[in-house]
Amino acid sequence: MKVLMFGWEFPPHILGGLGTASYGLTKGMSAQQDLEITFCIPKPWGDEDQSFLRIIGMNSVPVVWRDKSWEEVKARYSAYMDPQLYYDMRDHIYADFNYRHTDDFGCFEFSGRYPDNLQEEINNYSIVAGVVARQQQFDIIHSHDWLTYPAGIHAKQVSGKPLVIHVHATDFDRSRGNVNPIVYGIEKNGMDYADHIMCVSELTRQTVINHYHQDPRKVSTVHNAVTPLSQDILDIQPQKDPKEKIVTFLGRLTMQKGPEYFVEAAKMVLDRTRNIRFVMAGNGDMMEQMINLVAVRGIADRFHFPGFMKGRQVYEVLKASDVYVMPSVSEPFGISPLEAMQCNVPTIISKQSGCAEILSKCIKIDYWDIHAMADAMYSICTYPALYNYLHEEGKKEVDGITWENAGWKVRKIYDSVLQNYR
Repeated sequence: MKVLMFGWEFPPHILGGLGTASYGLTKGMSAQQDLEITFCIPKPWGDEDQSFLRIIGMNSVPVVWRDKSWEEVKARYSAYMDPQLYYDMRDHIYADFNYRHTDDFGCFEFSGRYPDNLQEEINNYSIVAGVVARQQQFDIIHSHDWLTYPAGIHAKQVSGKPLVIHVHATDFDRSRGNVNPIVYGIEKNGMDYADHIMCVSELTRQTVINHYHQDPRKVSTVHNAVTPLSQDILDIQPQKDPKEKIVTFLGRLTMQKGPEYFVEAAKMVLDRTRNIRFVMAGNGDMMEQMINLVAVRGIADRFHFPGFMKGRQVYEVLKASDVYVMPSVSEPFGISPLEAMQCNVPTIISKQSGCAEILSKCIKIDYWDIHAMADAMYSICTYPALYNYLHEEGKKEVDGITWENAGWKVRKIYDSVLQNYR
């Protein structure tokens, strides 16, 4: 089976959980020997792991004819793409896009991020998808998150192949209900056109059914998982002060993640003891607000804001932590608690997160219940028996949550869709 997959991020260049989940799922699916994945992203950097899939950079697919020599194409693309693919794609340009702004090779330029002109990049990405779908051979299309739904729809229209979309989040999660009508429209259109919808949690599935008015029979839950730690990560020696405990928040500082509840709970803990430090790692539009709130609460001397972390940095912070907290207001899944539990870190999560559906060896609280959150933080830091139980049992539990299992669930959905597709 050949899968044409559209994504927006892929490690090691990621800006959030979407790239991590895309990597984990495709890596897990690669255990199926008869499955071939072609993964499209706006802008590859050349250092992506292509040992188990093939990456196509949408910024190297021409939509306008340009007369380029082999030497020119090879100099431009050989670092991350077979130069011949440029010519193969060029032969499948299907419309006159001369009115669009393209580079010297007839390609759209993509930032590979989330720029101010995001809507334009989403539209350009969908145009390129039509060329890719005309040239590539595949059985099914798989689009990750709303940014790539238009691309999936276009590929379906061009090829006549079925479309599966993967809902990693909805705008109801990102906005606390203050939905952007443009984003909602893109999400709803993708769901309407999809032959099947995969959601990262039952929480998200219910949102799709109830707020996007989708037939429950075509909406499934495929929980995320976690990638086994590399030896390099396992070898990290945590830097800890035996006289102090570290409680960590790691994620985007946005209203979806509930950082203010973490600060308020921290204030309650510090009213009871002063031998605990709090780390708020990440950045976002609430960063300045959180720094000010910490100052107003008088706990700035016990708070640290190290900024955005990625790769090895994440695990260095986790391994140095005694408690990990994810107080998300609305979290479709949330991979970071699983990563913390992999590192033997006792974890507190909100009941409003998708991962709460599959985790039991952690403490679950309502995001708004700062008293319960503070009690959980204090108890884990104070009572060795509780710490040791979560330290050991959490690791055992999360080791059984694998991307290979998620991959097999996806494969069954593919088989069902292809069997029923007309």
